[in-house]
Amino acid sequence: MDEPRPAYVSRVRIVRERGPIRQAFLPAEPEPVTFGTHGPVREHYGTLRGQYPEHATTLDYVVAATAG
Repeated sequence: MDEPRPAYVSRVRIVRERGPIRQAFLPAEPEPVTFGTHGPVREHYGTLRGQYPEHATTLDYVVAATAG
């Protein structure tokens, strides 16, 4: 019997800019999505307010995808 094959493989590329700022190149998106930190997450990682621009975290995207 043949092994089952995945229905879809997501091809994603992540580029770290600096500190917590990352660009995610996602399928079907013409522009990269920016990930970073904000609020309590920023404080947890010890970066100062204004040190980096605040963006949604990867956790925010996982929660949104799960709830969606």
